[in-house]
Amino acid sequence: LLLGGIGLLAIARIGGYSIAVPDGHWRRIAILSACNIIGWNVFAVYGVSLLPSGRAALLGFTMPVWSAILSVLILHDRITPRRIVGLLLGLSGIVALMGGSIAGFMKAPTGVVCMLLAAWSWALGIVLFKRLPVPMPTISLTGWTMLIGGLPLLAFAIPLETSRLVVPGPWPLGGLIYNTLVAFMFCYWAWNRIVLMVPVAVSSLSALATPLIGVLSGMLLLGEPLGLQEVTAAALILGAVATVSIKR
Repeated sequence: LLLGGIGLLAIARIGGYSIAVPDGHWRRIAILSACNIIGWNVFAVYGVSLLPSGRAALLGFTMPVWSAILSVLILHDRITPRRIVGLLLGLSGIVALMGGSIAGFMKAPTGVVCMLLAAWSWALGIVLFKRLPVPMPTISLTGWTMLIGGLPLLAFAIPLETSRLVVPGPWPLGGLIYNTLVAFMFCYWAWNRIVLMVPVAVSSLSALATPLIGVLSGMLLLGEPLGLQEVTAAALILGAVATVSIKR
């Protein structure tokens, strides 16, 4: 987070964008950071570590449900028939991907709670991006939210995790580089751009492509099987995204 935030602010500066935070907007950036950076990352990391299956991360993608509810309560958005259909298709796809993992979730309720809190935090962050606009370039805003969120995480990590530090091998180091450059610097910026450009329902449901890509990547890179369950989930998720994003 710290490397990604510094990198984004450096790119913004080199590209001629202002990185100055407008007067009176630090509090808004801190709130956005608390939801999108601290809440999501902390709850998701602990949730994934507590649950018995890697697919437990799919619980995080119940986020469209919470964002739809919060957008009605906070932004007074309308829930149209197309968005309801998209939501039902997307959730059906997530349930199909979970498959037999659902019973395993009940064996680790703390992990389930963590992942649901992560999803709720992410959903609230999306809605607040609309509710609390900050008049500055998206790349600069993303960089500051990552820095502000990364500093308290580092403050807690030093006393709690220092004894577990090891020198990373080539694959973990590659993962760190990938997450810094691609997942954090590019994808966080791209996600924030999407959130600011389109309605909450559209951006939320488009995120359902993420677990689908995860399953397909597992098939291509790890040799995991692709069966009827995965194909059905793919059709449902793509149908959900198409329902809210393709014009009539």
